[in-house]
Amino acid sequence: MSVIDLATARTRFTLPDELHASEPPEARGLSRDEVRLLITDGRAGRTDGTGPAPGAGGGEVRHARFRDLGGHLRAGDLLVVNTSATLPAAVDAQRSDGRGVIVHFSTELDDGRWLAEMRPPENGGGPVPDGRAGEVVALPAGVEMTVEEAYPDPSLTGGSRLWKVRVGAAVPAYLNEHGRPITYGYLRGRWPLSHYQTVFAREPGSAEMPSAARPFTNDLVLDLIARGVVVAPVTLHTGISSLEAGEPPLPERYRVPEQTARLVELTKRNGGRVIAVGTTATRALESAALPDGTVLPSEGWTELVLGPDRPAYAVDGLISGLHAPDASHLLLLEAVAGPDVVGRAYEAALEKRYLWHEFGDSSLLLR
Repeated sequence: MSVIDLATARTRFTLPDELHASEPPEARGLSRDEVRLLITDGRAGRTDGTGPAPGAGGGEVRHARFRDLGGHLRAGDLLVVNTSATLPAAVDAQRSDGRGVIVHFSTELDDGRWLAEMRPPENGGGPVPDGRAGEVVALPAGVEMTVEEAYPDPSLTGGSRLWKVRVGAAVPAYLNEHGRPITYGYLRGRWPLSHYQTVFAREPGSAEMPSAARPFTNDLVLDLIARGVVVAPVTLHTGISSLEAGEPPLPERYRVPEQTARLVELTKRNGGRVIAVGTTATRALESAALPDGTVLPSEGWTELVLGPDRPAYAVDGLISGLHAPDASHLLLLEAVAGPDVVGRAYEAALEKRYLWHEFGDSSLLLR
């Protein structure tokens, strides 16, 4: 697995601890679609003093609630959404020496094995540093997990962060019985799986929620359709997000249906905009895109990384949560909307005290 040079990302910032969203908006007295929405694009700024000066990079910045999204889209725009559903991919387990561990199941491989990582039960640090090939880990209900091979470097016999593992049970069904959603240290408390599903979730397979779509509700989707906005599906099953700084996204399984590819062509022909809901939908769609913006029906594994060397071909904008300073997703945002748009958006989000991560606020970034 190669390393991404995050120094090429022009969006640089420091995230204060108090801007981590530590609980769902519902626990803060808000409905899903009441989180804040920041909108910015590449147009020239306003001259009334409420936006940047004309010609300033990044264009106008506006603030709204997510339920107002329809007022910032146009009839004929196409929203591309990820239909992957979240697995309860974290399991409490015990290593052969008796130490407790949390196993995070990430990605199902073609040979029936899974990629997984092991973390200490206090959930405050990174992966365990002493995992080893051949180790047998005891999962609940008498099921064993055998650590077979380091990933991505199979020559390592110990110390890898990710491992190819084999489990003595059908993993998705087993997780439904014994797993819980993956969480990280910035969260306060544990929340049921329903808090980690989006309104578009249909096919279980993601280790973590495709969270850009979390603020959507059935009522909001109906409002968008009534306004003439079209919604089309893709599927991309996300792996774990706990990657090291500069580490690219994992290879992920995706599918772009024929109907979605046709809708992209129709949208562009009629002057509409193709707006991806999240980095996952962006990665899926761009994995099927040609340099002229044509999207072909396709499925398989994608290792695509958008950035300075690979701009977005088909996607004109995206809806996204706010990403950490060391996330490779910042390069993807810049590849779609442009560094000026993304930089101005994050500057405004910090100034206005937006909340970060899967339970935080949202942004609409337009090229």
